[in-house]
Amino acid sequence: MVTIRLSRTGAKKRPFYHIVVTDSRSPRDGRYIERIGFFNPISAGGEERLRVDRERVDYWVSKGAQASERVKQLVKQAAKAAESAAA
Repeated sequence: MVTIRLSRTGAKKRPFYHIVVTDSRSPRDGRYIERIGFFNPISAGGEERLRVDRERVDYWVSKGAQASERVKQLVKQAAKAAESAAA
C-alpha cells in the first residue's frame, strides 16, 4: 500500500520533516517514491513552516494512497493558509 507520511531529517533536537509518498513497508526515513513537501515545526521569524504540493497529494490520494493522521492535518492547514492568502 502507498502511504503519504512524514520522514524525519534535521539535527538532534532540531526536527525537520519531509512529506513523502512511500510504500508502507519502507522504514520511516528510508526509500520513498516522491517528496511532496516539508514541515518545519520549530520555524522562527520569517522561515517557512509548511509547504505542500496539494496537486500531487490529490493525485496520489486518487491513486489510492493513504495519508497519515498528521499529514491530513498539515494538508488541511495548507489549504486554509492558501485560502486566506488568496482572499
